[in-house]
Amino acid sequence: MHPMLNTAIKAARRAGTIINRASIDLDRIQVSRKGPSDYVTEVDRAAEEAIIDVLRTAYPDHSFLAEESGQHGPSGGDELPAHEWVIDPLDGTTNFIHGFPTYAISIALRQRGQVTHSVIFDPSRNEMFTASRGGGAFLNDRRMRVSTQTRFHDSLLGARWPSSKLPDELAAPRFAELVRGSAGVRRSGSAVLDLAYVAVGRLDGYCGLGLKPWDLAAASLMVLEAGGLIADLEGEQTWMESGNVLAATPKIFTQMLAHLNAAGTK
Repeated sequence: MHPMLNTAIKAARRAGTIINRASIDLDRIQVSRKGPSDYVTEVDRAAEEAIIDVLRTAYPDHSFLAEESGQHGPSGGDELPAHEWVIDPLDGTTNFIHGFPTYAISIALRQRGQVTHSVIFDPSRNEMFTASRGGGAFLNDRRMRVSTQTRFHDSLLGARWPSSKLPDELAAPRFAELVRGSAGVRRSGSAVLDLAYVAVGRLDGYCGLGLKPWDLAAASLMVLEAGGLIADLEGEQTWMESGNVLAATPKIFTQMLAHLNAAGTK
């Protein structure tokens, strides 16, 4: 295993210890709002600080893009940073503060803009998802592959829309088309875990809108290394910039794209 991946695993486990300890007594946690249905807690911040501390101690010349503290460290000037860690310390904060055990830590290393190593850690289930470019994707050291599902009407999908209450007017027909055509659509509240579940075959596909780089960086590499496909909702490679993403096993990917395009023309 690559030393940088090992360091990221160490950082994820340290953050996981903080999160697990806090989950024992949720009533004591201080919660504030960043926006509608968008929460942040002292646990998010403590977990992020722990991750950055581990990574910065090992690699003091690396840069960081983290959900709570933003971008810091050496810049690449006119070029992309040589080494940039993209961090989501607690994806699924709303779930966490309600005691709903579906949340995860996400850490990815980008080298000149290309994700080369990634870690997603679910501390409540002790599931460690890892991937290295060209080296495959793993769950607790077992090789991950996307599902073998080929029929869209039998597929189980994940989804994330900008509002946790109702899809917006533009997204509604697309969401409805996925629901009608598939075996079911799940909205877990953690895009990071949903994408990891595509990589491990628990979900056959995923459609998400309005995501951020820290939601996508680690998980996207896992989907690709597990044999899946990822693109935006038009099938193009602008998903990291737009935040709109479609990820699935190859057979389901093409069918999802067709259903989404059909909904967009209705």
